[in-house]
Amino acid sequence: MKKIDKKSVWYDVLESVRVSVSPAIFQTWLTNTHLASLRKLDKKRYLAEIGCQTPYVKTTVEKRYFGILQDALMRQLEMPCDLTFVVQQNKEELIKNSQLAPLFEERDISEEVQRKLAKAKIRPGFTFENFAVSGSNQMAWAAAEAISKEPGRAYNPLFIWGGVGVGKTHLMLAVGVNMLKKNLDSRIVVCTGEEFTNDIVEGIRNKSTQVFRDKYRKLNALFVDDIQFIAGKDAVQEEFFHTFNAVTNAGGQIILTSDRPPGEISKLEDRLRSRFEAGLIVDIAPPDFELRCAITQIKAKEKGIELETEHVHMIAGNAESARKIEGLLVRLASEVKLKNAQVSEDLITNVLGKGVDSEERKTKATPDKMIEAVCTHYSIGKRALLGKARSKSISTPRQILMYLLRTELNLPLEEVGRLTGGRDHSTVIHGVDKVTRLASNDVNVREDILRIKGTF
Repeated sequence: MKKIDKKSVWYDVLESVRVSVSPAIFQTWLTNTHLASLRKLDKKRYLAEIGCQTPYVKTTVEKRYFGILQDALMRQLEMPCDLTFVVQQNKEELIKNSQLAPLFEERDISEEVQRKLAKAKIRPGFTFENFAVSGSNQMAWAAAEAISKEPGRAYNPLFIWGGVGVGKTHLMLAVGVNMLKKNLDSRIVVCTGEEFTNDIVEGIRNKSTQVFRDKYRKLNALFVDDIQFIAGKDAVQEEFFHTFNAVTNAGGQIILTSDRPPGEISKLEDRLRSRFEAGLIVDIAPPDFELRCAITQIKAKEKGIELETEHVHMIAGNAESARKIEGLLVRLASEVKLKNAQVSEDLITNVLGKGVDSEERKTKATPDKMIEAVCTHYSIGKRALLGKARSKSISTPRQILMYLLRTELNLPLEEVGRLTGGRDHSTVIHGVDKVTRLASNDVNVREDILRIKGTF
């Protein structure tokens, strides 16, 4: 009987799987797996043991990608196959030696392309390759990638909506990057709703509306960020209506982003709303933990920061948006450089303790509101929360309160101790550290923290 080459089989499996998932997901969860063992249970069935680097990777891959891996493996073996997952390092570095393309492949961008990107106000770093994808943004990513291949044909217009920092602008600009790489003569304008408004106001004031129309109407693509800001401005909506028609009628692509769907933008003219709704409308939800891990890895790679898997989980577990992740990494990079230190759990905890967007939080939250929010979420009284009870049902909410007071309001340790019932600073340190680690590993704790934050 011919011996099966496990390395070759697993390479073919991953090559099959990679077309079904995004580059970020593939790099984050699958490239470091390997076929640890493969044996026949009987004449009609195999048993495959999939090796993963860490327990967390094992749990995630088994939970999320079991089916797709099993299907791909059965196609390769041409026989039914059962899967088991184990924590095991890949000593032979099977994936590395199989010459799979890395997530951050070096690409030379000519000076001419760079000039074109700069002229269109597109950052070269906003590409599909470094956009992390999961269920929350899969549809938007797929639609944008389809448009980049056939602009003006697939999904025109594309309307992407969602909250702050979920990746709407990144996807829009990634389409522009691809268009200019394929055709340097592509005429692309990227602007915000406010910039479009200012341009038309300037044109009316200086009697130069023809210059405005020459800029916006003779395009291969028009990308407008925060389109909701033109609502309620009659002259601006009138001009955008004609601009929209001119671009689409000439075969140009339009992509719009907003913080809400067209139907919920008040004072938006019906004729514009109908045109926005005539294309594809997709929403992007806040990133889940898996996606935040991928975002953390991508952003860290961009900034030249080397993170262990545990460090990635700590950051992703304690920052609920891409922008907060980036802010944490900027702070972390500064600490590493200033202190000439290595990235460690203590250093990350220290950066987390300084808070992200703490000034903004201070305007929205107060210690009293946080205490009330924790009490409400866990259905416990304020006296019990701040008292001496040490049962887990009370101590865990108390430690989460310490964590929130420290990371969201950036309060001194002594003040956090005073607010939580007169605890000393060492007790506060212990509580904050414990919740930081729990948020990295326990989905329930992460969800509790996010829900409490959402109330203030």
